[in-house]
Amino acid sequence: MWQFMHKLSSPKYFYDLSGKMLPWFILATAILLIYGLYAGLILAPPDYQQGDGFRIIYVHVPCAIWSLGIYTFMTITAAIGLIWRMKMAHIMVRASSVIGAWITFAALATGSIWGKPMWGTYWVWDARLTSELILLFLYLGFIGLQTAIPNRQTAAKAGAILLLVGFVDIPIIHFSVDWWNTLHQGASLSLLSKPTISPSMLYPLLAMIVGFGLLFATILLMRTRNEVLLWENQSRWVQRLISC
Repeated sequence: MWQFMHKLSSPKYFYDLSGKMLPWFILATAILLIYGLYAGLILAPPDYQQGDGFRIIYVHVPCAIWSLGIYTFMTITAAIGLIWRMKMAHIMVRASSVIGAWITFAALATGSIWGKPMWGTYWVWDARLTSELILLFLYLGFIGLQTAIPNRQTAAKAGAILLLVGFVDIPIIHFSVDWWNTLHQGASLSLLSKPTISPSMLYPLLAMIVGFGLLFATILLMRTRNEVLLWENQSRWVQRLISC
């Protein structure tokens, strides 16, 4: 395991390996998203209370889950980069940030669209919504920090510190509906309890959650490969790659 991690820390090894992995990630992502959208939007029956309006969960829930998941991934990877001084860790964090920001924005946007018929308004300063908005600001703050500091190594260290400090928002978002009296409904999925939705609605939702995770991984590999070329543009192997 450690030998593989050591190899993965090499930009050239990662670039070569990710090029071989990308087609499989793209295929798996397409299969899951096509199935999830078809089964969720067409095959699943209308909700007995919300009718067809509930179908927005097939985008909103995966986006909400992965808005937290991507930030957690970035924080752990940034900590690895700080402790073991792994260049590839910092590169992957930088490549993840824009994806995470868009996913979080999509979670807020779809949540607002869903909230209008359910709550009668697009936005309330609910604990879950407010803490999710703070998460978007954390993503944007990280991106702004990377842009503002010209030295990539300094920017990576400063960004890692911001991620570690901002991580306190993740448990707040997750437990907000339990800690405070909020308009936002509780979780329909839990690792420790039985799902509260029927299998005909559950399976497409699970497919979309995994599909969005693979979509993130696919875009991350693409963006990381580009970042590697920028970080290593003076390396011999990059020069040979460009000249081919």
